[in-house]
Amino acid sequence: MKSKDDRLVLVTGGTGFLGAHCILQLLDKGFRVRASMRTLRRKNEAISMLRRGGVTSIEHLSFVEADLSNDANWDKAARDCDYILHVASPFPIKMPKDENELITPAVEGTVRVLKAASKAGVKRVVMTSSFAAVGYSCVDPNGSITEENWTDPNDRDISAYTKSKTLAELAAWDFVNADGNKLELSVICPRYILGPSLSASFSSSLTALKNLFDGTMKAVPNISYGIVDVRDVADLHIRAMTDPAAKNQRFLASSGHPMTFNELALFLRIELGDKAQNVTTKVLPNWVVRIVSLFNAEAKGIRPHLGKVLISDDSKAKRLLGWVPREREEAILSAIACILEFERESVVSQV
Repeated sequence: MKSKDDRLVLVTGGTGFLGAHCILQLLDKGFRVRASMRTLRRKNEAISMLRRGGVTSIEHLSFVEADLSNDANWDKAARDCDYILHVASPFPIKMPKDENELITPAVEGTVRVLKAASKAGVKRVVMTSSFAAVGYSCVDPNGSITEENWTDPNDRDISAYTKSKTLAELAAWDFVNADGNKLELSVICPRYILGPSLSASFSSSLTALKNLFDGTMKAVPNISYGIVDVRDVADLHIRAMTDPAAKNQRFLASSGHPMTFNELALFLRIELGDKAQNVTTKVLPNWVVRIVSLFNAEAKGIRPHLGKVLISDDSKAKRLLGWVPREREEAILSAIACILEFERESVVSQV
């Protein structure tokens, strides 16, 4: 059996919000890591992110250029790997007019990674899915959503992003179930990921929080989100990668009760005082969102969730894998601290 120092892990999306934290923790635990990215021109950006996270040596880190939209280099990326964390997936700030701009790379990219993994004899792939693939077709709004639930990809009300995550995960399970090489799969389905970014190029989730914090968002919709810290999501990926109990299992990742956007706004105002003076506490009436959803893709994705509080049960990850997430409040405040830190650095660099 290989020692931990000899085990090689491919992380797709090496410059992403979650991907960078996965690499950071893997290196800290002594694994060798190969990070994929669409272009190696971003290699120095990835290294800079890891340095910010505290990495002092990149001796056990390598990079490979591979794009989810084509077959090139995926066999090379997976070669000699023991595990793969498939984190990369498109998640734009604005939804595209053509949903296939999201669905095609998400589904075909996932299958490309799994094909390469099977061919290379990889033991297990851990895939980042989403709560979007689990809880958006729940018929009982008062019930607790578990890993047994699935979002219906044929639901006309779901967003392109939700559909892409659902179809990509379904494709992954179909592939593994049909795979002759017995590739193992574990899937992580996080809710709204916050926490500290290692880059000033914020994820969509952090950008939404920043827009609320700096006043760009003038009013909030009447929707709620479960929240989870990016560091805990990375930790759960690594636990699912090596623990025998995670073989061919899904895991929801959330911390505590969901929080409405208005509750989030009020929390920021109370905790941060004058620093949060631009945070709005105005709530958009549901009827306004419904009207806007007739011609706006983002509003269309929000519309089915107006006034709903979707409760997810994350006990499976805790019970099987010993996962203990941070409180949601820490995830929020550490995200704000990171936003403020990057703003200060930007001001200093312009002086």
